[in-house]
Amino acid sequence: MKKALKVIYTVLLYGFAIAGFGLVISYLAIQMKWTNSKGSVDQNSRYLHEIDKKYDTSKDNVELSAMDQKFEVYKRLEVLNKLYPVNAQFISHAWENGDSITEIKRMLDAVDLVLKDDANYQKSVSKIKQSTSSKTTGSTQSAFVWMNIPEWEIFKEAVAKDKHLIDSVAKVTGVEQRLIVSCLVGEQIRLFNSNREAFKKWIGPLKILSVESQYSFGVTGIKEHTAIKIENLLKDPTSEFYLGKEYEHLLDFKTGDPTTERIDRLTSFRNHYYSYLYAAVFLKQVKLQWEKAGYSIENRPEILATLFNVGFPQSNPNPTPRVGGSTIKVNDIPYTFGMIGYQFYYSGELFDLFPIRGKKFDFASAQV
Repeated sequence: MKKALKVIYTVLLYGFAIAGFGLVISYLAIQMKWTNSKGSVDQNSRYLHEIDKKYDTSKDNVELSAMDQKFEVYKRLEVLNKLYPVNAQFISHAWENGDSITEIKRMLDAVDLVLKDDANYQKSVSKIKQSTSSKTTGSTQSAFVWMNIPEWEIFKEAVAKDKHLIDSVAKVTGVEQRLIVSCLVGEQIRLFNSNREAFKKWIGPLKILSVESQYSFGVTGIKEHTAIKIENLLKDPTSEFYLGKEYEHLLDFKTGDPTTERIDRLTSFRNHYYSYLYAAVFLKQVKLQWEKAGYSIENRPEILATLFNVGFPQSNPNPTPRVGGSTIKVNDIPYTFGMIGYQFYYSGELFDLFPIRGKKFDFASAQV
C-alpha cells in the first residue's frame, strides 16, 4: 500500500514539475517573441494602394464629372452583367439603395482585381475607361432650343415661387403637378414673346409670371366661357365630364356676384391658385371624357396640353388624337402649344420641384 502511494506521489510530483516547466517555457517564448509568425504581404497590396490613391480627395486628382462617372459605372455594370450577372446584381442593388458612386466604383475595382487575368473583361473595361477619360466637347445649351432663351431662366425662378400653390391644387384635384405646369409653360412662353415691353419693364426684373386680364385670364390663360363651363360641368351628373359628387363644390363662389368674383380670382397678381385649379380641373374633365369613350390619354401630356389650349369644343375622343394648338414662335422657330408642353414634361427641367410621378391622375388621393 505504501509503495503504491509512493508511486502515485512521484508521478504527480514529476507531472506538476513538467507542467510548470512548460508554462515557464511558454511565457519566455511569448516574451522573447519566439512564437511570432513572420506573415506575408499580399501580392495585390500595391495595386490596392494605388486604388486608394485614386479616390484620395485631399489631392489634386483629375476626376471625371459626376455625369461621366455615372456613365462609366453603368457601362462597367453592363460588361460585368454579361459575365457575372450575380455580382452585377449585388452592386446594382447597393447603388439603388444609396451607396455613393465612389463606393460603387470601389466595388467594381474589387471585381476588376479578381478578373485581372480575364482578357475579354479587361479589354472591355479598358475601352470604357478610355471613352470616359476624354473631356466632353458637346454644347452647353439644351437640346430643346426654346429653353435656351433668357426668358426661360426667368420663368423657372417665377414658377418656383408658386410651387406651394401648385402642390395645393394637385392635392385637391389629384392631378400631377408637372402636368399642370406643362400647360402653364406654353402660355407663359407665348406671353413672354408677345408682350416684350411688359416683360422688359416688370415681368423680367421682378421674376414673376405674366397674368392675362383681357381675352384670357390668369397665368394659365383661361377664357371666361371655358371657366364657366368647367364650373357647370362639376355639377352636372349627366355629363361625360362629370368628376363625381366630391368635386361638385370645388369652385363654388363666396359672393352673389360670380362674374366679378370669377375674374378677380383668376386675375389676381398675388395669388395664382385659381389659375392652376381651373387648369387642373379641365385636364381631369377631358381625361375622363376620353376614358369613358374608350380612349386613354392619361399618358399623353402633349394631347392634354393641346386640348387645354384649344378648349372643350375641340375635345372629340378618337383613336388617333393630334398634337397641336396655337403656334408659338421662339426666335422665329414655330412650336405648337402641345409640343411645348410635351418637350417640357419630358425635358427633366424643374424636376426637383415638379417630378414625374408615374401616375398623372389619382382619383383616390383627391380631397375637396
